[in-house]
Amino acid sequence: MTEGELLVKIQRFDPTVDRQPYWQSYRVDIKAGMTVLDALFEILNHQDGTLSFRYCCRAGVCGSCAMVIGGKIRLACETQVGQFMGRKELLLSPLPHQKVVKDLAVDYEHFFDRMKQTKPYLIGQEPYPEKEYVQTPKQREPINEPIDCIMCGACTSSCTVAWTNSEYLGPAALMKAYRFYADTRDIAKDERLDIIESENGVYRCHTIFNCVEVCPKKLNPTETIQRLKIKAAKRRLFGRRRRPRS
Repeated sequence: MTEGELLVKIQRFDPTVDRQPYWQSYRVDIKAGMTVLDALFEILNHQDGTLSFRYCCRAGVCGSCAMVIGGKIRLACETQVGQFMGRKELLLSPLPHQKVVKDLAVDYEHFFDRMKQTKPYLIGQEPYPEKEYVQTPKQREPINEPIDCIMCGACTSSCTVAWTNSEYLGPAALMKAYRFYADTRDIAKDERLDIIESENGVYRCHTIFNCVEVCPKKLNPTETIQRLKIKAAKRRLFGRRRRPRS
């Protein structure tokens, strides 16, 4: 059954007004093909103009609409409401263990601060080429998966270590570190290992796999973290790399 009426309960909270979060219910007429994001717009446009949530691309690319949908972190733009029609109600709440700006919108500042610590950009060999660094398909293969991370924050919000340690870099930032470490065009290998080998880096990962469970792009942050651990251990055993001269 993909059509009918569904009770949608949304966790509301405005930190400038409310002391505690509360649940507010809305009845939504569900049509075939309707996504959770469509349902939120239906509520916003026709029932409650004060509702707040994030969105941008509506195509599962930007990661802005990540939230807890029916007890699991998902992207609202990719999640069909029809799959919940057999339930009495559909619960929507913001990403867990993140500061709430308002309702379903959370503050990503701390998330991106941790991302920035890993230097999430290419540090290439000088002199820089006029057009681009040439890379073969085989050389690109190691980054085929981590490059697809859309930085939605789902993995970090599901990570139990990140819940209890705000300084832990988290799976998203560590995957971004691996994405550039494994890039054959990047020359800052030791600099990146210095960052991720810190007290709040790769060794804080307890391999619980929550991040893998919730990733909307079916990526495996846990595996990339283990790869970084191996790289760090090998460096301790065999020494640091020499940075190529420019």
